[in-house]
Amino acid sequence: MATESEPHTLPPQVSPPDLELSEALLSVLGLSQLGPGSVVAVPVLPGDQSGDGQSGDGQSDDGPILGPGAAELVDLTGLDLFALLEHHKATGKAGEVVSHPVLGHPQVDLVLLVGLGAAGVADFRSAGAAVARAVKDRELLATTVTGLADDAALRAFVEGLVLGSFEFHWRSEGARTQPVRRIQLAAPADRQPVLDRAVTIATAGWLARALATTPSNLKNPGWLADQAAALAEEHGLAVKVWDEVQLEAEGFGGLMAVGKASATPPRLVQLDYTPEKKRRGAAHVVLVGKGITFDTGGLSIKPAEGMLNMKRDMMGAGVVLATMAALARVGCPVRVTGLLAAAENAIGGNAFRPGDVIRHYGGRTTEVTNTDAEGRLVLADALSYAVARLKPDVLVDVATLTGAMKVALGLGIGGFFANNDLLADRVVAAGADAGELFWRFPLAADYEEKLSSKVADADNGAGNPGAITAALFLQHFAGDLPWAHLDIASVGDSTTDNGVWTAGPTGFGARTLLHWLEQDDPTKGIA
Repeated sequence: MATESEPHTLPPQVSPPDLELSEALLSVLGLSQLGPGSVVAVPVLPGDQSGDGQSGDGQSDDGPILGPGAAELVDLTGLDLFALLEHHKATGKAGEVVSHPVLGHPQVDLVLLVGLGAAGVADFRSAGAAVARAVKDRELLATTVTGLADDAALRAFVEGLVLGSFEFHWRSEGARTQPVRRIQLAAPADRQPVLDRAVTIATAGWLARALATTPSNLKNPGWLADQAAALAEEHGLAVKVWDEVQLEAEGFGGLMAVGKASATPPRLVQLDYTPEKKRRGAAHVVLVGKGITFDTGGLSIKPAEGMLNMKRDMMGAGVVLATMAALARVGCPVRVTGLLAAAENAIGGNAFRPGDVIRHYGGRTTEVTNTDAEGRLVLADALSYAVARLKPDVLVDVATLTGAMKVALGLGIGGFFANNDLLADRVVAAGADAGELFWRFPLAADYEEKLSSKVADADNGAGNPGAITAALFLQHFAGDLPWAHLDIASVGDSTTDNGVWTAGPTGFGARTLLHWLEQDDPTKGIA
């Protein structure tokens, strides 16, 4: 716990549930061996499934259909599950959960009837998140929902279970709720590799969300660099950190300008992953994350309501860090380098000003006309460094960059730009697999003239269309490499608990990157 002498120490945080496989759950004997106070969740499908998934209990086609494990649960508890569905007017739609306590039973304390809708991958993810919320503060959940799941659906259900359990707190009395401690999934032991990979990817989403949610009186550039170093040691990554002296000496003018008014100076962090089994000619991917640990807007100060969520303006760096930490466990076959460009955009007597000209790594100059367009300035340094020194085959940056993206897409879809169609297709496909939807925007050269400056190579405040002009600004620092720019400002925060999202920062993008980089040859045809 935090004390008066340690005001910036987080109290212990909750952990994701422990998940395990149990083929025995599909039998009465297996259910009867559960410990006291257990929760049992069985699947429900809408009645238009034409008999698919029927439990053999005589349910007609005009009502919901019970799936695997239901007949065994009836035998064990004596409950009339169809009567429960009818009483609650359940339809079996995805994410619908009917909860019914079981009084006096030696094993089963609570029964959940879980809607799967059309039983698509997204439906399993929604169902998993809904179940996770229904079983908080419980010791054991046993579910046969996975009796209907192929590998993709199993992964999605696990992602929902883990991310729907997310909780972050800084309360003196501890977290308000705890995730269910253990989850048993009805599936044979040979699907353990599928479960392991699902847990790894879901946990990366959890980590990115936790980093973005950490308040900025603790989270500053040095703290973020320390988290990266600790995770690098844990997961076998090489790490290098530039402090403000090194950044100044080596010409990282964007990072230095944005971060110089803060009491906590900027950092650049490099993380390197090398696959265990090196392939001859394997590609090298560089991921760059915007790490603004708090954004006041600088002298172009934000209004109060615009500043409220700015502790999460480092979410791009959090996504990259969480991705890097998971690469070995998903068996990524290519070399990957992560760059975290971390700074706090503060206000002070030495803050950078509108009208200043800064020189980025590599020499390109920018006239600052808006100090609240700072993210592109730190990304520019990192991108230019990647091109000049790392010489990757593919370059991707991730950033909560522009409010314009939120205006364009609302709060449910991430935007991105790419100069390579195949890379763009991979982003869209990986996002769809992960349940993180992306929409591609054009790198419209017609707006390039808006970047013009009378005194520098470019103007950082080029104006509308804001997301496009920001991407065009960054494109100059990506060289001729295949490059994608993920602007996740539209999905940086969730206003409510909704599906896998909990109210607050989302960590959006980590699962997309991992669904892409886990593939046998993620850069095939691109590099």
